Amino acid sequence: MSSKATAQKQREIQKEVEHADRNAKPKPSGAMQAGARRYPEPPLPKIHQDKPGSQADLPLAPMCDAPFYKGSEKLMNKVALITGGDSGIGRSVAILFAREGADIAIVHLDEAEDAEQTRAAIAKEGRKCLIIRGDVKDPAFCRTAVEKTVMQFGHLDILVNNAAFQVHTQSIENLRDEHFDETLKTNLYGYFYMAKAAISHLKNGSAIINTGSVTGLDGSKDLLDYAMTKGGIHAFTRSLAAQLVPRGIRVNAVAPGPVWTPLNPSDKEAGDVEKFGSQTAMKRPAQPEEIAPAYVFFASPQMSSYITGEILPIVGGY
Repeated sequence: MSSKATAQKQREIQKEVEHADRNAKPKPSGAMQAGARRYPEPPLPKIHQDKPGSQADLPLAPMCDAPFYKGSEKLMNKVALITGGDSGIGRSVAILFAREGADIAIVHLDEAEDAEQTRAAIAKEGRKCLIIRGDVKDPAFCRTAVEKTVMQFGHLDILVNNAAFQVHTQSIENLRDEHFDETLKTNLYGYFYMAKAAISHLKNGSAIINTGSVTGLDGSKDLLDYAMTKGGIHAFTRSLAAQLVPRGIRVNAVAPGPVWTPLNPSDKEAGDVEKFGSQTAMKRPAQPEEIAPAYVFFASPQMSSYITGEILPIVGGY
């Protein structure tokens, strides 16, 4: 083909594409809805809560109960200890674990009403729930939480490290030492202390699941300290997984993007909460019940026996 013919062919292709673009149907502008039920889209309620946040007080309740999720005894007679299990992702994980046949111990900081609601949801699934109140920054408390769980249920099979502290700061100059320490000690020390306390009770086939974050993958200019801890959690996951392979204990992490839980209304200003999740490809935040099945996957030896040291992003599309 001559150069003149090639140039003519390229112009024809160009015109075809221009014609197709002009006549293309407009793309849907709303959020993506591909789940078992419809999920809330921005604008969300303009609300700001004091730490640690309360699910019971949110005007838009996070969707945790996953009514279309059917259990199939993937965790029958297992025992799971879940930090931050009173609300949000932790509550939904607790409900689905119970639906799969596990008894649950939940750790919470200061949200008694939320914790009782989680207990009631677990009882509705026909399983037992132990509520433990305390601070995961304290290694003695972490040891006590594990001991109480084993004393109550006789054994421990699954540890879910999920408790977190997050408050945005727009400038590194304004990130006070006390703030930095609170974030690192809750999010990193807490995971380390809980894993260290639990490890002697775990056995071949047991699982540790850590909650990471998209901020640990991509960074976040307003969550410098939080993103640092989540990146550390991802590294901790992979390192501990390698260490525990000889003992048959799998360690994995789920890295969510924006999820509608009390964590964010107790961090962001009300105007920012209203737009929460709109920056994702799906144009909305996840609901906890959309994240929780990943924890079932990692906890279940029937589903993920050949998976350890993995970080699973659930971020609403890139």
